[in-house]
Amino acid sequence: MERLSLHITISPELYTKDPDSSVLGRKIISKGIEMINELGFESFTFKKLGVAIGSNESSVYRYFSSKHALLVYLISWYWSWIEYKLVFATTNVTDPKVRLHEAIILLTQDVTEDHSFSYINEILLYQIIISESTKAYYTKDIDAENEKGYYKTYKRVVQRVSELVLNVNPAFEFPHMLVSTVIEGAHHQRYFSKHLPTLTDIKEGENYIVRFYTELVQKTIQ
Repeated sequence: MERLSLHITISPELYTKDPDSSVLGRKIISKGIEMINELGFESFTFKKLGVAIGSNESSVYRYFSSKHALLVYLISWYWSWIEYKLVFATTNVTDPKVRLHEAIILLTQDVTEDHSFSYINEILLYQIIISESTKAYYTKDIDAENEKGYYKTYKRVVQRVSELVLNVNPAFEFPHMLVSTVIEGAHHQRYFSKHLPTLTDIKEGENYIVRFYTELVQKTIQ
């Protein structure tokens, strides 16, 4: 299927030069996703990336100041994409319970390839979100980066879904805690299912994660 070219806008704070502005920049993003997923964030380097895209290390640094900056960019792109899907899935739904249900499904289901974007492999990016995303914000610089707005797309998604929770039960005290727990918990469960299966109850071919968290949310806020 031919891919379309919809555009997701990322804050200029997250890059030195917009990677979406050139063929080389898009190669950096596309191959960077592949290599971080394959090698792991610790073993991934801009030198290796430069070799893979037929360029040099310095050309990558023209777009991102560090591999940490690249990881933050990818996380921001992912959550901007999820926000786009969330708005699309809930805009024309009038029942608050159904809107919340659709949102929780979106946040906890496995990711499939989205043909709306030309150079992002969303499936591989999702694997990075599961395995590597906490390395972006479990750092000593988190407060300064938060001040600069590095994680605002993630926070915006949590805020949107928290508002859906309050639309169902305005008296519920902990909407942000609930939503962030659902998101991070779903990621942990997918990671556990592949690497530490005795920590979870997932069975192959069964949609246990979506079922668990949709039921958890419904029972918690009722």
